[in-house]
Amino acid sequence: MGKRKQGPFGPPPTTAGEFGDALLAAAPGDADRLAPGFTLPAELAEAADRLGQQLIGRACRGGWLPGDLRQAARRRLDEFAGSYLLDTLVAYAGQFTALHPEWRAQLGATPWWTTSEPHLPQWAAKHILTPSEAVAAVIEAFGLLKTLPPVTVVLPAPGTAIQRPARHHVDEKKLSRVRALLAKAESSTFPEEAEALSAKAQELMTRHALDRVLVEAGEATPDRPAARRIWLDTPYTDAKSLLVHVVAQANRCRAIFDPRWEFVTVVGDEEDLAAVELLTTSLLVQATRAMIADPAGRSRPFRKSFLVSYATRIGERLEKAAEATIAEAPELLPVLASHEKQVAAMFTELFPEVVNKSVTVRSHEGWGAGRAAADRARLGE
Repeated sequence: MGKRKQGPFGPPPTTAGEFGDALLAAAPGDADRLAPGFTLPAELAEAADRLGQQLIGRACRGGWLPGDLRQAARRRLDEFAGSYLLDTLVAYAGQFTALHPEWRAQLGATPWWTTSEPHLPQWAAKHILTPSEAVAAVIEAFGLLKTLPPVTVVLPAPGTAIQRPARHHVDEKKLSRVRALLAKAESSTFPEEAEALSAKAQELMTRHALDRVLVEAGEATPDRPAARRIWLDTPYTDAKSLLVHVVAQANRCRAIFDPRWEFVTVVGDEEDLAAVELLTTSLLVQATRAMIADPAGRSRPFRKSFLVSYATRIGERLEKAAEATIAEAPELLPVLASHEKQVAAMFTELFPEVVNKSVTVRSHEGWGAGRAAADRARLGE
C-alpha cells in the first residue's frame, strides 16, 4: 500500500489551518508540494483567502496605501504575484463602508470575481495558471506582505473613523494649465524655451497658492496640512529625492526620504502637494533626458553628481521664482508664515525624529553638467 508523500512541513496539509501555516512557511519552490494535482484543494483556497486578508489588513493598518502597495508590488513581485496581491487588497477593502475618499480613489477597483466563491481558483483560471503556478504566486505575494514594515500613516486605514470630511480641494483647472506648461517644457528641443516654461509653471503655482492662502486666512478652522508619498524609480534615488525636497521647499512643503522603499513623503496643503508632484515628475524627465544625452554621462559617479547638481540649481531657481511672486504681495507674508508654521508642526508630528544625511558627489564634470542642464530646464511659459 503506497504512502502519501510528505511535504517540507511534515505530513501534507489537509485542513485550511494546516494549509495556512504551510503558506506562511513556504518558499515559491514549495508550490508543487502544496498543490501537486490539477485542482486546487478547497482548503488551500480557503486558507489563501483568509491569510491574504490578515496580511493585507496588517499592512493597511501599518500605514500602507493602495498606491504604495501597487508600487511595492511593481518593484518586488512578478506580474502574477502582483496581480494576486492587488486583488487581495480589493477584497479587503470591500469589507468596509468607512473608507477615506483618497484611499478609495487610490484603490480604483472593485471585485471582478464572484465574491461568494473562493477567489484563488477564479484568479488562477483568469490567468491560465496551473495550481502549483498559482500557489507559487500566492507564496511570493505573501512573502512581500510579511516583510512590509510600518510606515507613517498619512490617511486613515479602512474601517478607521474619519473625524471630519476633508475639505481639501484641488483646482483641476489651474493644475491643467500647469500640466500644459510642463508638457511643453518636456517636449521642447530648445533649452531656453524649456527654462521659460518651467519658470512660468512655478510662478503660476505660487500665484494660485497666494490666492488660496488669502481666502483661507479668513476661515475659522483652516484645513490641517495633508501628506502624500512620491515613489522614485532607481537608480540614484537619493539624488532624485533631493530634487523632490527642493521643489517641495519652494512650494511651502516639507519632505523626507525613506531609503528602505525609495519614496519621499511630502507634507503640505493638498494643492501644493499636487503641484510638487507635477513639477517633480516633469523635472525628472528633463533631467534624465539631459543626463543621457550628455556624451560624458556614462559613469555612475557622473550621473549621480549630475542629478545632485541639477537638483541644487533647480532649487535655487524655484526659490527665486517663488520669492519674486511673493514680493508682489508683501501683505501676505504674515499669513504665509502662519501657514508654514502649520506645515512644520504637522511634519514634526508625523516625523518626530529626522536624520539629515548628505549626498556624496564624486564627479566634478557631472556637477558642472548638471548645473548647466538645470539652467536650461523648463520651469513654465
